[in-house]
Amino acid sequence: MSPPPPRQPPITNAHTTTTTTATTLPDLFIKALSICFLFSSSSCSSKPHPFKLPFLTFPSNPRRFLQIPTMSLPSQTPKTNLHAFTNPQSLSEWLKPRLPSDSLASWGVKPGTKNVHNLWLELAEGETSLADSTPPIRTVQVLTVRIIDENNRVLIETHQELSDGSLRNRHRPLSEKMKPNEEPESAVHRAVREELGSILKGSANESIVKIVPGSYRNRVEERNSASYPGLPACYVLHSVDAVVEGLPDGEFCTEELGEEYGDCDETKAVADEAVSVKKHFWKWVSADSIKS
Repeated sequence: MSPPPPRQPPITNAHTTTTTTATTLPDLFIKALSICFLFSSSSCSSKPHPFKLPFLTFPSNPRRFLQIPTMSLPSQTPKTNLHAFTNPQSLSEWLKPRLPSDSLASWGVKPGTKNVHNLWLELAEGETSLADSTPPIRTVQVLTVRIIDENNRVLIETHQELSDGSLRNRHRPLSEKMKPNEEPESAVHRAVREELGSILKGSANESIVKIVPGSYRNRVEERNSASYPGLPACYVLHSVDAVVEGLPDGEFCTEELGEEYGDCDETKAVADEAVSVKKHFWKWVSADSIKS
């Protein structure tokens, strides 16, 4: 009986061995990076670690990194080319693909709202700007005048009667859109003259309108527009306190004075189709019953 043959070493596959070794390298590399990142971000270290991993850093402003859309401030909001809207119809065609159809259809139909003619006039007069976005963002400068009396009461406008016969609730102090490059002090006298002038016999000079020193405030407020449903708005609000002599002590009503959108032939023709304010209704309330 012959002796058994000597044991042969196991046959190895060089390709398999190399591949197996190669597949472990990424794991080791990732573990090494994890250890480096752990030590570099440890809050227990009193000194910053000199080793940095740029590809593992994150932006300090995640909103910018993720490009989450926000409503920008007026100076940052891209404006449309106002000259492109030669008439209200061209503005309407521009708005249709950018607004919900039911929202645009309600303009001037839903009680208390305005129509596309109003928005076109605001753009033509420079009172409003639109961001070229979907939906567009309407930016408008608004002046609020808190008229106070000797009893520390504030005059508020309860509601308005519009040219289409509808009523629009207000419950806010005297407010007026500002004209382009108009200073708040000038806007105060114009607002008082246009909205309260019928009971003050058209006068709104410094002898009866006195702005309270140091009362000027401003802020930016973003909300959906009540006049144009579905259209977001950015309101740049300017407010002052003022004393106006000659106003009635109880509730009263005034008529709108002056042309709201100028008197040139082009705007006057469109203004006839717009919804305008005919009467303002006012009452005095305690100062702590309204928002500052």
